[in-house]
Amino acid sequence: MKAGRADASRPSMSIDQSTVRRIANLARIAIGDEEANQLVPELSKIIDMVAQLQEVDTSGVEPMAAVIPHPMPLRDDVVTDGNRRDDILANAPEKAQGFFAVPKVIE
Repeated sequence: MKAGRADASRPSMSIDQSTVRRIANLARIAIGDEEANQLVPELSKIIDMVAQLQEVDTSGVEPMAAVIPHPMPLRDDVVTDGNRRDDILANAPEKAQGFFAVPKVIE
């Protein structure tokens, strides 16, 4: 089977203009008639490609986070910026009892 072409033995999901409009509505995307007509074959190709990928046997493949095996770099969990309350509050426009003071908001 050639890449990018649907297999004739595999049933294809039918994408029509009403389906495209429904998807656009759910995604809150405004599209016109011309755009909807252009998206019909594009979405059909995407659906066919996903169906083709679902046929691949991945039973012997372990799940992975990346294609390249790369260990996650870790650092020591150490507090490095503590006890600087006065430095941080020095830039506050208003402060009260060692905290930032903000106006009261009640609805």
